[in-house]
Amino acid sequence: MISTTKSIKYLRYRDFEDLFKIILAHSQSALGLIPLVYHVKLNDIEILFIQNGPLGNGTVHFIICKEEVKGRFIDLHKMTGEYKFVDVIGSDTKSIYVPVLELEKTTLQFPIQ
Repeated sequence: MISTTKSIKYLRYRDFEDLFKIILAHSQSALGLIPLVYHVKLNDIEILFIQNGPLGNGTVHFIICKEEVKGRFIDLHKMTGEYKFVDVIGSDTKSIYVPVLELEKTTLQFPIQ
């Protein structure tokens, strides 16, 4: 599902695997930048999202979580794409450890119908 609010584009994914492919693609780019992952609860709906591009004019990749997000980091295996939520950074050199930033509130208006 693709939606636009003002000049922000919203891309909604069906599962974590597809959302986390964005992180893998960025980590393998020439710059090797890894986007931040944000978690917010809006009206009892848990949303995990990544924001790309300039603020107010970028793309928000998001998923509505079917279960409560537990863990302060995402342990994302670079080769297989397998992931798990963990509370501490591990030592597996084949993994990317992405912090999950907890937001209290946001001005983003997610298209969550």
